[in-house]
Amino acid sequence: MEKLIMVKYGELGTKKDNINLFLKELKKNIDFILSDLKPNITYDKGRMFISSDEENFSKIEDKLKYVFGLRGYCIVYKLDTRDVNEIGRTALELIKDKDIKTFKVVTKRSDKNFPIESLEISKRVGGIILPHFDNLKVDVRNPELTINIEIRIDSSYIYFDTIKGIGGYPVGTLGKGLLMLSGGIDSPVAGYMAMKRGIKLEAIYFEAPPHTSPEARNKVIALAKKLAIYNNDIKLHIINFTEIETSIYKDCPRDYLITIMRRMMYRISAIIANRQNCKALINGESVGQVASQTLISMGVINQVTKLPVIRPLCCFDKLEIIDLAEKIDTYETSILPFEDCCTIFVPEHPVINPVAKLAEEYENRIDYKEMIYRAVHSREVIDISAEETNKFADLL
Repeated sequence: MEKLIMVKYGELGTKKDNINLFLKELKKNIDFILSDLKPNITYDKGRMFISSDEENFSKIEDKLKYVFGLRGYCIVYKLDTRDVNEIGRTALELIKDKDIKTFKVVTKRSDKNFPIESLEISKRVGGIILPHFDNLKVDVRNPELTINIEIRIDSSYIYFDTIKGIGGYPVGTLGKGLLMLSGGIDSPVAGYMAMKRGIKLEAIYFEAPPHTSPEARNKVIALAKKLAIYNNDIKLHIINFTEIETSIYKDCPRDYLITIMRRMMYRISAIIANRQNCKALINGESVGQVASQTLISMGVINQVTKLPVIRPLCCFDKLEIIDLAEKIDTYETSILPFEDCCTIFVPEHPVINPVAKLAEEYENRIDYKEMIYRAVHSREVIDISAEETNKFADLL
């Protein structure tokens, strides 16, 4: 009998002809996050199996919770036999010291040619177990213990509890996107949701020193590190936005500051995205949350790029976003009191229904093309590896 960790596929299990593409990427992602433990990973279209020293199992289970594409994972016991009596005797040996009053047996046959049907296997295994306990009963609705049996082509497996995975598609299977990462609550959550759909991230951050502080930059780096755990690594592009922002503030109407500022950010992001082979921009906008996030504002801002703009949180309310931020451990970092350049320059009465022609007229008052060129060519790039600590206390 061999002890392994079995991985159950999530949504990617619905793929057919191209499932091998998804499984190869999933294996690569698991190999990466478990690289320090040097596991052996095998898989087919039904399951993936991880073998390692048993002392590493708890570490493996902890790390798998950061891998997209998993419906669940569990410790399994592999038998090189499909003999039902042997399966029953092994199951009995595994549970003989458990203090339980009720149980049930659930059998799945991935090999449909196996001559004994699933329900009959469960009955036979239960019949082997019951005589060895004084007060044990079968409860198919709410058992204290479920014994799961899987019959595969040349072996069988027994397992008990399954740890729920985070689902989605393996990161990297659906291309690459550029996350507009601020220091706020929303954009890290948007990045998480994009990764869940299989999109690998790079990120861009706009700073405006001396109006924004080194602590604001370090907060964003800390957030990028937290996202890198799911993404394997993140390339963070830091843009000095001071010259552009100052010119907008000086020469454009106050109510259009945020609209024009966002249009400039989109222009720069689109340039970086195209250079990095990113197929979409991603941000944390939510309809109606602030003035620049009305449908009309989004439309006017979108006009400056041909790239798709993905807004994973578009129809989430703030409390839902906060719940997700707490779940992925970005919330406490995001609420640290260090403002980004958008927050600092928010006018008292921003326009909520901007007119595209007016936005173009106002922004043409500044030589923004030259400033964008300088901002792009002077950018700083930080490569953040998932192997780095996701702690941020030393940064702030």
